[in-house]
Amino acid sequence: MKTVMVVDDSRIMRGIVKRTFEKLNTQAEFLEAGDGKTALQLLTNNKVDLVLLDWNIPCISGIDFLRQVREMDEYHDTPIVMVTSEASKMNIVEAVKAGVTSYIIKPFSEAVFMEKISNITF
Repeated sequence: MKTVMVVDDSRIMRGIVKRTFEKLNTQAEFLEAGDGKTALQLLTNNKVDLVLLDWNIPCISGIDFLRQVREMDEYHDTPIVMVTSEASKMNIVEAVKAGVTSYIIKPFSEAVFMEKISNITF
């Protein structure tokens, strides 16, 4: 079974992301983190196959979390999808340069979310 980590400071948004992901009918266990520091600890203690990451999270921002994870050998190629309200072209380019796999802008439609996640192999 795959392990998906959802990182967002909003518990409600983590629930929305999980419920939308579950509609893909992909068997997965979920880990949740409300901040970047907790997310890094979860990565250290668990094998994670996919990360769904908000940009605006406490302790360590989503973009800094992304950069740190890409420097870890075991997670260098793990898919990381930004699920964020940061919609500026500058932010998207910054995330791509940092190694993001895909980018979903909130609020997202179920169809867009499912299409973007379906195109990722994990």
